[in-house]
Amino acid sequence: MLHQGNVPLFEAATWDFRVWGLVAEPLRLTWDEFRRLPTVTRSGDLHCVTRWSSVGHSWTGVPALAIVELVRPLPTARFVVLHGEGDYTANLPLEVFAGDAVLLAIDHGGAPLTPEHGAPLRAVIPSRYAWKSVKWLRGIEFLAEDRPGFWEGYGYSNSADPWREERFAS
Repeated sequence: MLHQGNVPLFEAATWDFRVWGLVAEPLRLTWDEFRRLPTVTRSGDLHCVTRWSSVGHSWTGVPALAIVELVRPLPTARFVVLHGEGDYTANLPLEVFAGDAVLLAIDHGGAPLTPEHGAPLRAVIPSRYAWKSVKWLRGIEFLAEDRPGFWEGYGYSNSADPWREERFAS
């Protein structure tokens, strides 16, 4: 397990999840409210920029597309920035974020996520390197223009497609 920073403590009573930016309906949910959103279970793989892959994972969570439909992005919204604890961010085109395989996961392998794996909430984006699958997810910001995330600011690829081995910016 790789991650930037320390594993944060989760306190359900004070935790919230926000969606803001270029959306018609900004959203702020408590942990209990988030847990009441409809969930699905999907399979996917994780690919690490350090050249390892872990295949055959089962994740349960809220489809990213369900969040998109709730907040109704404005026509000018083309990108999202996923915000995790400790100012960690990752950027994605809106079309990638709204893809069928993308989940905001609460369970992994039939059990709740562990703190080391991003509990209580983790983005899962199988079509991108794992640094885009933000652990300890706290919010999503919708933008008109792309804004580099944490690792992209250090020279990592903006697109992060593992099938094209897009590890670092060229």
